[in-house]
Amino acid sequence: MGIVTGQRGSRTGTTQEGVVVGGVSSTNNRKRWSNLMPIVVVLVVVAEISFLGRLDMAKNAAMVNTWTNSFYSASTREEPVKHQDETTMGVLDLDNNRGKESCEDWLEREDAVSYSRDFDKDPILVSGAEKEWNSCSVGCKFGYQFGSDKKPDAAFGLVQDGAIASILRSMESSHYYSENNIAQARRRGYSVVMTTSLSSDVPVGYFSWAEYEIMAPLQPKTENALAAAFISNCGARNFRLQALEELEKENIKIDSYGGCHRNRDGRVDKVETLKRYKFSLAFENSNEEDYVTEKFFQSLVAGTVPVVVGAPNIEEFAPSTGSILHIKELSNVPSVAKAMKYLAENPDAYNQSLRWKYDGPSDSFKALVDMAAVHSSCRLCIHLATKIQESEEKNPQFQKRPCKCTRGSETVYHLYVRERGRFKMDSIFLRSNNLTQGALEYAILKKFKSLNHVPIWKQERPESIRGDELKIYRIYPVGMTQRKALYTFKFKGDSDLRKYVKSNPCAKFEVIFV
Repeated sequence: MGIVTGQRGSRTGTTQEGVVVGGVSSTNNRKRWSNLMPIVVVLVVVAEISFLGRLDMAKNAAMVNTWTNSFYSASTREEPVKHQDETTMGVLDLDNNRGKESCEDWLEREDAVSYSRDFDKDPILVSGAEKEWNSCSVGCKFGYQFGSDKKPDAAFGLVQDGAIASILRSMESSHYYSENNIAQARRRGYSVVMTTSLSSDVPVGYFSWAEYEIMAPLQPKTENALAAAFISNCGARNFRLQALEELEKENIKIDSYGGCHRNRDGRVDKVETLKRYKFSLAFENSNEEDYVTEKFFQSLVAGTVPVVVGAPNIEEFAPSTGSILHIKELSNVPSVAKAMKYLAENPDAYNQSLRWKYDGPSDSFKALVDMAAVHSSCRLCIHLATKIQESEEKNPQFQKRPCKCTRGSETVYHLYVRERGRFKMDSIFLRSNNLTQGALEYAILKKFKSLNHVPIWKQERPESIRGDELKIYRIYPVGMTQRKALYTFKFKGDSDLRKYVKSNPCAKFEVIFV
């Protein structure tokens, strides 16, 4: 047909027999050749099979299918979906059907590994005590006897068998019972410590919404004396009696109903009596961190201002700022006496100290007392079951879980969360482009709201301070002590959270709702 030479802009093309070389039509040329390639491949394969006629015909057919499919797959494959870190776990490419599956759905399935023990069918067995609660979020049986068909998981007291956890439980001060000191208890061989210390494995504090009607209404302060005292142990190993005497020297009138310095008949109802006084001397028998007994909480019930000798961290137990007075050492007595006189003479200032009775206590106080909504025996079972599962998670089947899913530049991290006081974990997901503390809180709230979650303390906390909406107070890694969780732990910004999530596959968190 001859040769035609033409020019479009700066691009020159040459046509021959209707075929354009270069320019737009060259693309069509490649497409035609691409369409012919499968036929060429098949012909080559068939020729090869004929040459290797000694091969089984069924295998030959399989070869044709495999090689042909491989060609088409290579020609049409989309961008692979990466679900695992290429440097550690390999890369998983989803086919077209599975490619439509979300990372969240894929992780829910791939990270689902069954534990070998179902605690509903095979409950935690504890020897040496009877059952002490109505319900628990994990199967648990107390009072289990040695010599039965299987070993208990734990026992109160020291046990020689290393497979059985030895439990120390006491609500006494370590100043009087040195074995209650956590470090010493560990040295003696106790693997689970249950004391008033919030640093113990399972704290057993004196506080409780059920035991103390903390939000009871105020009553008129009708007594002439400023303060009431109920002190019967006159040999306490701290300065509480000296503090009482020093307050009296500062012209603070005190009615003493206990065995020490008694000047009033002690055959009275303690709480009802305290309600008539502006101040209560909540003097403990030792100054030990977290050792806060009924003396303090009865003062709160009575609606009197506690004057405390005792735990150096008593402010952490206060229902609100300015609601208590603390005699840290004897030298503080004059200043505390001055504060008592000022409050007594200024009704507005005094009422401000008790404002929490109307407005409700602080979130910090609620978070502390809410812990006791779950009986310590149940919390012990949750602790033991969690340890058992953590031990099993060291097995290879758990180490193979991907825990994250990557598509392009975005990674989805699979995390687990549960409310403090519960055992079951629920899944949440965070994306790498929003791996922040705010996103973590949002994901947790969204998850629990979707479950119509009712906080574990809802029925026990006084109705006036229950609230209507879920509100997060703390989020912290599972296994952390309550002292750290409530008062000291905090991610140091979003970068710290990202580092933790990335270095702890399938990280598990607990949340405290207030």
